[in-house]
Amino acid sequence: MAKKILVTGGTGYIGSHTVVELQESGYEVVIVDDLSNSSIDVLDNIAKISGTKPAFEQFNLADKEKTSDFFKRNQGIEAIIHFAAFKAVGESVQIPLNYYRNNLVSLMNLLDCQREFNVPNMVFSSSCTVYGQPEKLPVTEATPRKDAESPYGNTKRVSEDILQDSVKAYPELKAIALRYFNPIGAHPSALIGELPLGVPQNLVPFITQTAAGLRDELKVFGDDYNTPDGSAVRDYINVVDLAKAHVTAIARLLDGKNKANYEIFNLGTGDGLSVLEVVKGFERATGEKLNYKIVERRAGDVEQIWADTTYANEELGWKAEKGLDETLLSAWNWEKKVRGIE
Repeated sequence: MAKKILVTGGTGYIGSHTVVELQESGYEVVIVDDLSNSSIDVLDNIAKISGTKPAFEQFNLADKEKTSDFFKRNQGIEAIIHFAAFKAVGESVQIPLNYYRNNLVSLMNLLDCQREFNVPNMVFSSSCTVYGQPEKLPVTEATPRKDAESPYGNTKRVSEDILQDSVKAYPELKAIALRYFNPIGAHPSALIGELPLGVPQNLVPFITQTAAGLRDELKVFGDDYNTPDGSAVRDYINVVDLAKAHVTAIARLLDGKNKANYEIFNLGTGDGLSVLEVVKGFERATGEKLNYKIVERRAGDVEQIWADTTYANEELGWKAEKGLDETLLSAWNWEKKVRGIE
């Protein structure tokens, strides 16, 4: 019988790709999502790719009563992958309390229900934002965390602390925190991808929307950083590669192969690329010219960061495989499909 996995935020960008990979690996998936930054149509597209439409319930996990009622009605869940969270760095600076309330309360509600309903395993969607601006690059899992540059980043840091303290206090719980670097791209089918509601907060959707004519120009935030071309440097990872790491992490917990009740893994490519390198990469991969303009730095952004992925490569047996051009082309194919561009 297929093992049942709860995926919170499963109609979102990374969540939907992970649901596909889980279903294609033989798991039964139940999604909870409040659809605050995603669309119900994603369920049909997941079904087109994987052949199975996952079970779905719409509510916000910060609502304790609804969360508890969900677990009462859904017995037999063996693990949770927790994506559901507000995630825009810039917005979190403007409305911090919304971010703390939503991101932290939802996690605590889930942990309470894990204990009450005997769901021992969680894979948590964390972020490289917990490293702040590191003094030494690349960052390893042992790199000290720093004060977050944004309330969003702080919710990830505090969530990790909540998880670590919880598995220490309640030995029946096991958790893996996956610290993502920058997920980009779309499923090769062009049926699911990143589709932010409103103005995109991330680089690649802004690039594709500019190329599609939805945005007049792409703003590059800063060209005076201490980097080779002055623009900020990140580790950009294909979303399908990232999704596969979650399947590997779930199997590690379910098979009892975890070496501690709380583990952390960096998920990236191990390469740092500047914003301008990504812009040029998009033009190279697609043949489209971008109208971009250098503007002032953005609040909350770090200068440069990329991952040392040795630990995830060796311990999880996982590695990012897809290159930049293939990834950017997949993002453009997705954007064209959404906009009906030939």
